[in-house]
Amino acid sequence: MFVKQLSAIELKNKILQQESLFLLDVREPHEFKYANIAHSILIPLNQIPNRLNELDKDDEIVVICHHGMRSQQAANYLVQSGFKNIANLTGGIDAWSCNSDSSVRRY
Repeated sequence: MFVKQLSAIELKNKILQQESLFLLDVREPHEFKYANIAHSILIPLNQIPNRLNELDKDDEIVVICHHGMRSQQAANYLVQSGFKNIANLTGGIDAWSCNSDSSVRRY
């Protein structure tokens, strides 16, 4: 299994088409409070191993962070843990703000 890379534009299109997605934000709470994608769920990266039971292995999960590095780590961990439909938001919330939703603040 491998982690798909999803651009901010591709994610926006999936959301507009009302695809069933689980948006997993792995940043820290203060980052999430400052800027986030609507309907995303916060589970900070360091909490993922202890909170796997909160995730459904059958869901299409898109992992989000600031620039795409922490989310890639989390996505790799999820794949190693048996999740099959995992995507990393390339460029993270910063790319989302620049390319898909300028109302989301940059930092």
